[in-house]
Amino acid sequence: MAITLVNPRGLPEIDAYKQVSIATGSKMVHIAGQVAWDADGVTVGEGDLAAQVERCYLNIATALAEVGGSFDDVAKVTVYVVDWTPDKLPLVMDGMARAGAKLGATPVPPGTLLGVAALDVPEHLVEVEATAVLD
Repeated sequence: MAITLVNPRGLPEIDAYKQVSIATGSKMVHIAGQVAWDADGVTVGEGDLAAQVERCYLNIATALAEVGGSFDDVAKVTVYVVDWTPDKLPLVMDGMARAGAKLGATPVPPGTLLGVAALDVPEHLVEVEATAVLD
């Protein structure tokens, strides 16, 4: 595994992610922002933020598997949520947990969550991009 996740002393411990990732691998993988599309380009979970977050993370896992990786190799994620308000955080966390349960993983690399006005199509409520490092 090329990624070690750390919560440094002096920074707060946050349940949703670790503060730092240390990458020691030799191949960097950048995954385009994933939205809640299935393999046929159909939106999954229309109107359901948690379902869309789950699908985004599952799509990232699919991309990682194609190049020989898994969520253990993710160094950083960025999550873009349409019309963000803090009351949406439990839905985001629920979607991440549901994806993690399906993947048998806990996706907790360092992350940034940004509120945005809109995404590519009105049905998409969230987009998640990831950077991974493989041995």
